Amino acid sequence: MAENDTQSRRDVLKTAGAAGTVGLAGLAGCLEGGNGNGNGNGNGNGGDGGSEYPALGNYPIEGDAATLGFNVPQTGPYQEEGADELRAYELAADHLNNGGGWVDLWDDLSGDGVNGYEIDYETGDTATDADTARESASRMIERDNAIMYSGGSSSATAIAQQGLAQQENVLFMCCLTHSNDTTGGDCVRYGFREMFNAYMTGQALAPIVTEEYGDDLEFYQLYADYTWGQTQQASMRQFFEEAGWSEVDSVPTPLGTDDYSTFLQEAVDSGADVLFLNHYGLDGSNSVSQAVDQGINEDMEIVVPLYNVPMAAGAGGSIEGVFGTDGWDANLDNEPTRVFAEAFEEEYGSTPSSPARLAYSATMQYAAAVERAGTFYPPEVIRELEGYEWDNGGIGEEIMRECDHQTMRDILVVRGLSEEEQDAESGRYWEVVEQASYPDAVGYECDSGPAAECELGEYGDE
Repeated sequence: MAENDTQSRRDVLKTAGAAGTVGLAGLAGCLEGGNGNGNGNGNGNGGDGGSEYPALGNYPIEGDAATLGFNVPQTGPYQEEGADELRAYELAADHLNNGGGWVDLWDDLSGDGVNGYEIDYETGDTATDADTARESASRMIERDNAIMYSGGSSSATAIAQQGLAQQENVLFMCCLTHSNDTTGGDCVRYGFREMFNAYMTGQALAPIVTEEYGDDLEFYQLYADYTWGQTQQASMRQFFEEAGWSEVDSVPTPLGTDDYSTFLQEAVDSGADVLFLNHYGLDGSNSVSQAVDQGINEDMEIVVPLYNVPMAAGAGGSIEGVFGTDGWDANLDNEPTRVFAEAFEEEYGSTPSSPARLAYSATMQYAAAVERAGTFYPPEVIRELEGYEWDNGGIGEEIMRECDHQTMRDILVVRGLSEEEQDAESGRYWEVVEQASYPDAVGYECDSGPAAECELGEYGDE
């Protein structure tokens, strides 16, 4: 659809909004394929309540297909993560339309579209840049009429996109975003996150790493200089100092740094016992590889707080013995993990990463919430997601909290394997040291931690 046509439609909806609820209901029935008789049967494909709810965001849906937006970094330092996410998004859309994967395991999903609508999708490139991500998401909303969009890899891009979601009343299902701010000070009603955050990484890592390396040590931090790295290094400081360690210094590094040698030498010169590399994606691969190449692992212990498979593959044997966390592993022994991993491998010939699982899960969670609500109307879908509990996502019991839209869940604490022990075919780059469980080892109340800063905003139908 041409961009000017999309804008005209939105203008019509806004005009209808000024006319009152009766006018909105009638328009909804017409636009969402309804017969306009006010019986709430939509287009006969599942009855999305076209005359029951007013127009809001990109609701009601035009025609017989619901469009989802998949906005990932196809360029930039997180492009490998973005590529794996996009593969999983496309697989999820195929399963929602044709069955397979988790659709065959989840009672809420049919494999014949969602709530009577075929699932279509558009893709975009965030370029690992917040402004670019917002512009791409805006095109999906305005031009493509996306009823929901999803993406991430950089928390800055996720926060920018969910701010737009709140403004436009179009749901954003966060994918890979680890900053405390995503469901803390920058939380929104129209954004949801399954990924754990930096605060929870600190909770999971500190007891295991301090037990391994000893008491009263000094640590030095390098961190990516944007919202994720900033909250990551703050969380490492908080939980490791509470455990009895002391920080020598914490130094920001630009996103996309190629050469970390000067930063690394300064870390060695500090005399600290442990070096935290709060980098991710290609940056994480580069910094840990360069640290080992410079022999820093002979003088200091190295910790990479947040891992994933593409990042570990890029670093190879440099991660041997290096602790970190991840959200999921394709080698976990449970049915949802096996089903997703097998479907992904069959489709793409590779083992899915944790970012891929997040993308797949975000799409499935949204679709299941639509089915439970019986409508794509955003406030009703939001209410179905808030407080929802599930245990069929491959990582145990999870709950999407109502207070901050942060999922409380288990976290994997891992330690890198030697190059000889690694297996690219199975995606095995580390050993799982512990599955830190919620609520025993990780988690926090709604009035503490990042949640204390969260004010979600309105549903849009008040």
